[in-house]
Amino acid sequence: MKREALLDAAESVLFEQGTQALTLSAVADRAGVSKGGLLYHFPSKEALVRAMVARVIEEFDGLIASYDDGTPGSYTRAYVEATFEILAGEARAYRRWSAITAAAADPEQAEPLNEAMRRWHGRDPADDPDPGDAAVVRLAAEGLWEVVSHDPGLYDAEQLRALKQRLLGLLER
Repeated sequence: MKREALLDAAESVLFEQGTQALTLSAVADRAGVSKGGLLYHFPSKEALVRAMVARVIEEFDGLIASYDDGTPGSYTRAYVEATFEILAGEARAYRRWSAITAAAADPEQAEPLNEAMRRWHGRDPADDPDPGDAAVVRLAAEGLWEVVSHDPGLYDAEQLRALKQRLLGLLER
């Protein structure tokens, strides 16, 4: 079985049952493999969580890069577009956030995410026409992601679209 399918299974366990349910046995059962098959790819629960966090960071970086055209302010616009692509996407996106929640419980596991947050939010202010607005927009997108991770049904597709337009509009002022 491929690593990605095992990570998908771990995310499903986290999303459906919470961090306490994330055990190697539960993930192996969900994936339909033996525990030994899982251990071949992930020798510990910590290695599994590390891989989930790395995948979340890599995918978000990729989404940002796909929207960032290098023009002034494009990074923050890309950050908003990437965030809303995840929020408005299929349920797997919410499972991705579960990996971050699990990692945040352990300071050592959270360090890669902390580094990514420093990178995502610590950009040179000169990259944006209005650095203050850009920071507020990125933080608002981050906050919305946090809220939706706790209650995925809180905003429907139309509400998310309107929020996205509002945030992007703040960057046009």
